[in-house]
Amino acid sequence: MARGIDKKENLSHHGVLDADKIVNYPNDTIRLLHERSSCRSFENKKIPRRVEKLILEAGDHAPTGGNLQPYSIIKITREDSRSKLAGFCGQKFMAEAPMHLLFCIDWRRLQRWSKLEHAPFAAEKSFLHFWISFQDVIACAQNICTAADSMGLGSVYIGTVIDFIDETKKMFELPDLVFPVVLLCLGYPKARIAPRRKLGIENIVHDEKYSDMEDDALLKAFAKKYEGQKIPVSDENFKIFKKVCEAVSGKKYAAACADDVRKKGYYNPVQRYFGLHYRADEMSANNENYIKMSGKSGFRWFE
Repeated sequence: MARGIDKKENLSHHGVLDADKIVNYPNDTIRLLHERSSCRSFENKKIPRRVEKLILEAGDHAPTGGNLQPYSIIKITREDSRSKLAGFCGQKFMAEAPMHLLFCIDWRRLQRWSKLEHAPFAAEKSFLHFWISFQDVIACAQNICTAADSMGLGSVYIGTVIDFIDETKKMFELPDLVFPVVLLCLGYPKARIAPRRKLGIENIVHDEKYSDMEDDALLKAFAKKYEGQKIPVSDENFKIFKKVCEAVSGKKYAAACADDVRKKGYYNPVQRYFGLHYRADEMSANNENYIKMSGKSGFRWFE
């Protein structure tokens, strides 16, 4: 059923595109996909078993390479487990969500099947199998995310679970060849969630071949997406910002970055993202650790 949505109702400090227009979506699926946004505030309300079954079955029907379904989902509803995960990830709101789903690459089930049916198996050594199985996990997770939204639930992905592999493996008794990828928190939202601005298809879709945007057009696109976002500068975060810039690109570039922040008196969004939040000096430093963790789970994809 098509319906018109007045996007003025959806305004937040993040904003939405074309807020002054009424959008007539052709059906509820398109509306849902256009207006989906992460939820970080949940009601103290359990998800009914019927709803739970429907959304999990949506994941079961996700596309998957060779129809092999190399994934498993750990359903987590116990309060102590949810609170422990919230502590690991440093996200207090996670404990409010009545259900967590931990999506894992799972080649153990297929390895056991191969042995029982006398077939050769070496998927744990193949980078291609890793690549496809990772895609399959995310497709399954997004199917469930969309199904949950369609049932009136809110959801949010937690990617930092990868930094607590040892803890999650022990906590959920994950055997070899089962590797956690992402966590999805689900529950009924306390309030209507406003969708954030996006770059728009004119910026992310390329006709036939990749083409760079002109500098001015690129800056304009990001300025529109993050309109009004100015991150305050403090003595402490300024020291961190300079340190990160210098570690990644040297003293000369760091000085130019620091000078830009001084003149403006604030950080723009990309300076915050890679200078303070997803720190450019730390993100790649964990590469070897992630590979080691993968190896400890029985995978040899990167060797």
